[in-house]
Amino acid sequence: MHHPQLEKIRVGPVQLEALHLFGPAETGQPTLVFLHEGLGSVHMWRDWPARLCAHIGCSGWVYSRQGYGQSDPVVDVRGPSVQVGAQRRGRLLPDYMHREALEVLPIVLKALGIERPVLLGHSDGGTIALLHAAHHDVRGCIVMAPHVMVEDVSVQAIAQAREAFMNGALRERLSAYHADVDGAFWQWNDVWLSKAFRTFDIRPELDAIRAPLLAIQGQDDAYGTLAQIDDIAARVPQAQLLKLPRCGHSPHRDQPELVAQAVQAFWAQIRV
Repeated sequence: MHHPQLEKIRVGPVQLEALHLFGPAETGQPTLVFLHEGLGSVHMWRDWPARLCAHIGCSGWVYSRQGYGQSDPVVDVRGPSVQVGAQRRGRLLPDYMHREALEVLPIVLKALGIERPVLLGHSDGGTIALLHAAHHDVRGCIVMAPHVMVEDVSVQAIAQAREAFMNGALRERLSAYHADVDGAFWQWNDVWLSKAFRTFDIRPELDAIRAPLLAIQGQDDAYGTLAQIDDIAARVPQAQLLKLPRCGHSPHRDQPELVAQAVQAFWAQIRV
């Protein structure tokens, strides 16, 4: 019986926490790599990745991006942005998801010995998965509540999150998951509410995705409308869409059974 093992991945001078998940994997099965949301971490996924890997019979990896969970912090999150090797200091820039997809994730995959993964990304992690799949060979791509462009509802919800962090219970709730809760929150919130980020739009890049793709969106998602995955389908002919009723921004929490069924069916297709 394998138990999840927390490890550290080195990206230049930065260490990222990672969790290795074991299902009853068959030889030649692809590895599932989970990419967390804007305020997520290894432990904010809770046990869902482990249960999913066990359900479909594969191994998986979950990791926390720099500044999240127990990964190394980002220094001076609200200061000017400075790049020192692989060490990011200061506030995120509007291209931060491109950096994660095209610079950091390839190093993470190489460190873990993973070629042609199946990426499963939630929210910001979904956007990172799409960007990586547009530029690298992957076995498959599963995205939940991704952001392909910035909608007014997204900005409004993120402004509400700012209020909840400053004056509500959000800071206390997140502090259980992040070593530097203020850094984790502000690096995400500041860039999303910046004027420069309003023009963020990855739709033209989606044309390059050749891998099988499953896109999942809740019909009651406060952070994005169904246009997010409809616009994916318009660019990626092989994309399969799952639109979930009674579901908000976290399909794996709100509709875990339907999401697991959809992932299992998708997995059966890409195993062929």
